[in-house]
This record gives sequence, C-alpha cells and structure tokens, in this order.
Amino acid sequence: MRLRRSACILQQNRMQNVRLSVQQRAIKPPIPRTGRPPLVAIVDDDQAVCGSLKFVLELEGFVVRAFGSAAELLAAGEVGGYDCLVVDQAMPGLNGMELIANLRSKKVTTPAILLVSDLNAALSTRAAAANIPVIEKPLFGNALIDGIRRACRRE
Repeated sequence: MRLRRSACILQQNRMQNVRLSVQQRAIKPPIPRTGRPPLVAIVDDDQAVCGSLKFVLELEGFVVRAFGSAAELLAAGEVGGYDCLVVDQAMPGLNGMELIANLRSKKVTTPAILLVSDLNAALSTRAAAANIPVIEKPLFGNALIDGIRRACRRE
C-alpha cells in the first residue's frame, strides 16, 4: 500500500468542546491496467444511501459519481467510462435489472453489482443468468468493496 489519505473525524471531549483529529487510512493502489483509481458509478434513488456509499468508497480509494436514477445516469452519457456500476434494484422508472439490460443492449460491458433489499428467487435467477453479482442490503462487512474490487479486476 503506497498511498495514505487522511480522514477527518470530529471527536467531542468531556467539556463539550469539539476538536478535530486526523486518522490515517491506507488506500489500495490503483488497478494496474489503467494506472488510476477505479471510477465507480452509484445509482440509487435514496440520496442518503448514495451519499454514504460515496463517502465510504472514496475513503477506500475509489473515484465515485452518484446518480439518483437510471435516467440520470443515462443522461450523463459516457456510461462505458466507468470501471464498475453499483445499481439499486428498487428505483422508480427503470429498476436496476432493467438499467443493466438497457446498457448491455447498447454494448456497454461495464461490470455491474446489483443492490437489493429483498432478494427473491426470481431476481436471483435473473441476475445469475446475466452474470450480475447481487449484494443484499443492509450492507455488512466489506462485501460491496470486495465485490467492486473483483469487478474492476475482471474488466
């Protein structure tokens, strides 16, 4: 691990004064093929989820763009420029599987990870047939981060 990043954490002392401390956090090196940090797109209609995921993934060394809907991602263009897509299944308009199918029909082969709150057998089967990893919410441990790293290496 070559790079280090400082993450600021606010800590309150007993006197209710706020002081700023800096915690050093190791960052994984960029993926070797591109020589740059992986670029990840998050597509989720829940802004709190988008913000939280963006924050955590940036601490892990990823460059992250967040989108509030499938339409927002498609309107931004250059979808093929991402190293990985993290897509929520339950969204208004196009859902996660529909978005990924739409991208595949346009020959966008960017690896995608599907986030689901309530996984059922039909969705699991469809995702497996499309070779799309599924991660259930709430997110525990490093499942998403590890999944993104695997997806970026596979590309």
